[in-house]
Amino acid sequence: MRWLRQLLGSRRVQLNPGRQQALLWEVRHRYGAGSPVRFPDQVEAITRLLNDDDGLVVAVQIVTEAADEAHADLAAQAHDVHRRTGRRLLVNRRNYRPLWKEAGPALRCPLFALPGGLHPYAQVAAAVAVVGGGAPRLGRVSDPNPLLTGVFEVLDLTIAGWQYGRVRVDTDAAALADRLISTAGQILATIDDPPRLPPPVRELMRRNNTLDVHDPTGPRVVGGINPGARMRETLLV
Repeated sequence: MRWLRQLLGSRRVQLNPGRQQALLWEVRHRYGAGSPVRFPDQVEAITRLLNDDDGLVVAVQIVTEAADEAHADLAAQAHDVHRRTGRRLLVNRRNYRPLWKEAGPALRCPLFALPGGLHPYAQVAAAVAVVGGGAPRLGRVSDPNPLLTGVFEVLDLTIAGWQYGRVRVDTDAAALADRLISTAGQILATIDDPPRLPPPVRELMRRNNTLDVHDPTGPRVVGGINPGARMRETLLV
């Protein structure tokens, strides 16, 4: 595998686990929903902070943590629905859409309640941008395959939240989705034998729906996003 050859063959990578922990602590505690700074400005600041190989490792950790915690939250929600109603809900990390289609009104989007304190429009969006920008270097610090899976998971949850989870599509939401799609394409380009695109991506690529994008502070429509078209132009290469 290319990533393993790069990891074993590169002697120039000098990673510092202590610095990585310090960076992760700073990103986790200085930014997020509690910050008075606008999300786009937070993303820019975090991206500058994570601008080297240690930062790339931290970005990978953030994306992986968000995907893992979101899955655990949805599994807990499904268990609660079963306990209260007797309905058994399948939580499939490769395709969350059937779950949302069946039980959307009974679920809340897990990306906004991550127990580690990460926010999708701040730390997660920035980490996704760092991973995309550092995709050519990913093989020096990590296996890109599980990371790609995590990126697709967060993308699935983001768009399912719009369609079934009552999540408002504003400029911050659209920016996250756009970064996830772009980064998935950048990671795919680094993999010798890229995996098949997951079912929710293939389903969305068959559509051509443009969604209104709203101002985060009000009802005004300021643009549009067509996830299917964006995925086709980015992932079908």
